[in-house]
Amino acid sequence: MTKPADLPPPPQALQRPHSYERHGITVDDPFAWLRDPGYPNVADEVVLGYLKSENAYFEAWKAPHGGLIETLFQELKGRQKEDDSSVPVKDGEWLTWWAFEVGAQYRRWWRKPAAGGDPQLVFDEIAEAEGKEYFRLGALSVSPDGKLAATLVDDDGSERFKLRIRDLATGAELETISEVGIGQPVWTSDSAGIVFTEVNENWRSYRARYHRVGAPLDQTVTLYEETQDKGFSVGVSRSQDRRFIFIGTGDNTTSEVRFVPAERPTDPLTLISARKTGREYSVDAARDRFWILTNDTHVNFRVASADPARPDAWEEVIPGSDRTYLRGLTSFRDQLALTTRVDGLDQLLLRDYASGDTHRIPFAEASYTAGFGSNPEFAPDLYRIGYTSMVTPATVYDYDPRHRELIVRKVQEIPSGYDADQYATERLMLSARDGTLVPASVVYKKGYRKDGSQPLFLYAYGAYGHAIPPSFSTARLSLLDRGFAYAIAHIRGGDDLGYQWFLDGKLTKRTNTFTDFVDVAKGLVAEGFGKPGKIAIQGGSAGGELMGVVINTDPDLWGAVIADVPFVDVVNTMLDDTLPLTPGEWPEWGNPITDPDAFKLLLSYSPYDNVSRQDYPPLLITAGLNDPRVTYWEPAKWAAKLRASKTDQNLLMLKTNMGAGHGGKSGRWDSLREVAEEYAFVLDQLGVQA
Repeated sequence: MTKPADLPPPPQALQRPHSYERHGITVDDPFAWLRDPGYPNVADEVVLGYLKSENAYFEAWKAPHGGLIETLFQELKGRQKEDDSSVPVKDGEWLTWWAFEVGAQYRRWWRKPAAGGDPQLVFDEIAEAEGKEYFRLGALSVSPDGKLAATLVDDDGSERFKLRIRDLATGAELETISEVGIGQPVWTSDSAGIVFTEVNENWRSYRARYHRVGAPLDQTVTLYEETQDKGFSVGVSRSQDRRFIFIGTGDNTTSEVRFVPAERPTDPLTLISARKTGREYSVDAARDRFWILTNDTHVNFRVASADPARPDAWEEVIPGSDRTYLRGLTSFRDQLALTTRVDGLDQLLLRDYASGDTHRIPFAEASYTAGFGSNPEFAPDLYRIGYTSMVTPATVYDYDPRHRELIVRKVQEIPSGYDADQYATERLMLSARDGTLVPASVVYKKGYRKDGSQPLFLYAYGAYGHAIPPSFSTARLSLLDRGFAYAIAHIRGGDDLGYQWFLDGKLTKRTNTFTDFVDVAKGLVAEGFGKPGKIAIQGGSAGGELMGVVINTDPDLWGAVIADVPFVDVVNTMLDDTLPLTPGEWPEWGNPITDPDAFKLLLSYSPYDNVSRQDYPPLLITAGLNDPRVTYWEPAKWAAKLRASKTDQNLLMLKTNMGAGHGGKSGRWDSLREVAEEYAFVLDQLGVQA
C-alpha cells in the first residue's frame, strides 16, 4: 500500500484570504483563486502550475505501479473485440453500421443499399481524430434523400460542437456552423435544410435554428428562442412518422413542446401545451394523432393522445400507475412501443392502437437491463432491442411481434474468454435508516466468501432521476477475478423504483441519497460483503458529490475512493448563474441566491465547504480542464482543501486531463487505460494481490 511517505512531497496550494456573505452567513473560500477569471480560456500560470504539479504527483505514484497498470490495461483490452462492429440497421433504402479496425481508437461509419451493393464510407472518425488529443462525434444524421451527412464534432471536450454538412458522393464539406448544442440535428423532409440548436456565451442551448444548405449563414432562421427562463434548454427532434419537427424547451422538471411540419420548417410554430411548473411531457406522432407521455396527473406518468389540430386537448390512453413507471414512448405505424419499469426492472411493451391489447416482450433472467435500440423506420417488421445483465454480455435482439419471438443478432464477444457460469449475481433489498428498502445489485465470482474477508467495490450515482442499471461490464471482471464483489446501490435520487424515487432524493430530500449509500454499504457488510475499511467506492459528477459527502460523514467505512469529475463546490456553483448549467440545476438542488433555506441546506452538505480536520480515506480525484459540466476548479479546490485539512497519512491524488472534458479521454484504448489506473489505485490501497 502506497503512502505519501513513499512519494515526493505532495503539492500544497496557497491559501489566499477570501470570503463572501449570503443570507447573513459568512463563508470562507481560501482556494477561490483556482478559478481562472478568463475561463473558459485557462491561461493563469499559477493555476496551471498547481494543476501540473498535482499531475506530476499522480505520475510519481504511477511510476512504481506501471507494471500493474499495464497488466490491467492488457486485461481490459483483451476483452474488447478489436475489429468490433454493430448490427446493421435498416433505414429506408439503406443499411447502416459502424465498425472498428484492429488497433484503432475510433470507428468508421458505413452504409450499403438494403437491396445489395458495396459498402460506402459515411464518416471516418479515425481520419477526423488524427493529430487531436480529444475527439468526439456527438451526432451523425443522413439526409432523407441519402445525399448529405450532418455531423456534430467536439475536438477539445468543451462540448461546443461544430455542425458540418458533407456531400456523401464527393466527400466535400459544404457547411460548417459553430457553437451548436448537443443533440441530433433534424433534416427537413425535402433534404434542403436542417434544424439544430445553438448555444449562447454561457453554453446554454437557447434557440432552435433552420439553415438551408447552400444559403449564406447570415440567412439562418431562428425558429424559436427561449426568453422566459434562462434555466431552460432548447432541443429538437423528429416524429417517428417523420411528418413533424418538435422543438422542446424545459429544465429538469418542466417542459413545453411546439411543432412544425417537417416539409415546411419556417411555418409558424404551434404550441402543444403551455408550460406548467413541475409538469413534464414528450410527444410523438402516428396515425394522425399525437401520443403524449406526461406526469400531469400521476407521478409515474400516463399516456394521452391528441389531434394535431387541437394539440392541447389530451385524451387519456393509459392511466398512471403506482407500480408501473412509464419511462418512454415511440409511436410506430402498427404499435405503440412503451419502455416501463416495474418494481425496478425494465419491461418493454407493445400496444395495439385499435384494440388496446398490450403484450410484454419476455426475458428469462430475474434481473436485467433492456431497452428499445435503434429503430429509425416508421413501420418496421422487427424491433431492435438491447439487453444485458450483471452476468450476461450485451446482446442485440430483433423482436418479431407477429410470432412474439426474440431473434439473437449479436452477443458481445470477449476474445480473452468469459464463462458466465463462474459468476453469480444477487439483488438485495437493504434497509435505510428511515426504514425504506433500497435495492442493491451485486455480482461476484462463485466461491466468494461472505464472511467479510474479501473486498467490496460499491458504485452509485443518485441524481437527476438517472438510474444505474444492473448491466454487464468487461472491465469489472478484473476486480471480480481478484476476489471483489461489485455492487450498485440504487439509491434515491435516481428513478430506479419510479419517479417518486427520484423526487425523494432531490431538493429538501437530497440527504436521503447520501444516507442511502452509507446504509447500503453497512447492509452489504451485514450480509458478509466486505468490511469497514475494505470497501472501495466510486462515483462521478453528481455521484462525485456523493463521494465527497460520505467521506466527510463516514470516513472510516471506505478503504479507497474514486471521485470522477466530482460536483463538490456545490454552494459556489449554485450561486453563480453565469456558469453553463447553474440556472437549469436549481430545480434539482434549490436556488441559494433567492432562498435562504436552500442556501443553508446546500452549505450543510457541500463537500468542499464541509472538509474538516479529520482522517480521510485514500482518494483519487479526476478532473477535465475543458469540462463545462463540472468545472475543473471544483475538484482542484476540493483536493487543495483536503490536503490542507486532513490529519491522516493516506494517499490523496488529483489527476486533471488538460485536453479533455467531462468524460475523460476519448479514444477507446485511452479510456481503458484510465480505468486501469483507477483499478490499480484500488488494488494498491486495499492491499489486494495483483
